[in-house]
Amino acid sequence: MLSIGTVHVRRAEIGDAAGIARVHAVGWRKVHLDLVPVEDLHAADVTTREAFWRDELSLGAHDREPWVALVDDQVVGFSSAGPSRDDDAGPTTGEVYLAYVDPDFWGRGIGQTLVTHALRDLRKRGYDVATFWIVAENAHARHFAEQHGWTADGSSRYETCGNTQVEQTRYQHPLA
Repeated sequence: MLSIGTVHVRRAEIGDAAGIARVHAVGWRKVHLDLVPVEDLHAADVTTREAFWRDELSLGAHDREPWVALVDDQVVGFSSAGPSRDDDAGPTTGEVYLAYVDPDFWGRGIGQTLVTHALRDLRKRGYDVATFWIVAENAHARHFAEQHGWTADGSSRYETCGNTQVEQTRYQHPLA
């Protein structure tokens, strides 16, 4: 295993937008590589995602403050969570919106650390269950979730990736 520097986890800042966008795009492409045509992989545009994250971080919404993981001051992962966006969610259901780690840093516990921080935030805000949508064919992410106490709840939906529909499965994790 390649040796890496110390991993630091902290709240994301506006200056992290470019790093988050890079990790988001690289991770998204890796997850969708075998699921969508090559031309649809360009839907993970770093410039567009950087603008999104710059706007998101500038809002300063206290109910969904993202976390970043850094190695040598470089963003290598992030997580984001807040109130559930699902129509069937109750008021005590939170959601992990995103958790991505640069694929070069997979297998080092960074993803679990980021998700743990997100779950702790949701618990502190009074949620008693968290949901997390995972690409149905992403065996790596599903295995990761199941290893860490998440269970599929039988719900599915589709996300649009360019011109392709990709199925997602909803997972739940108790917070109490």
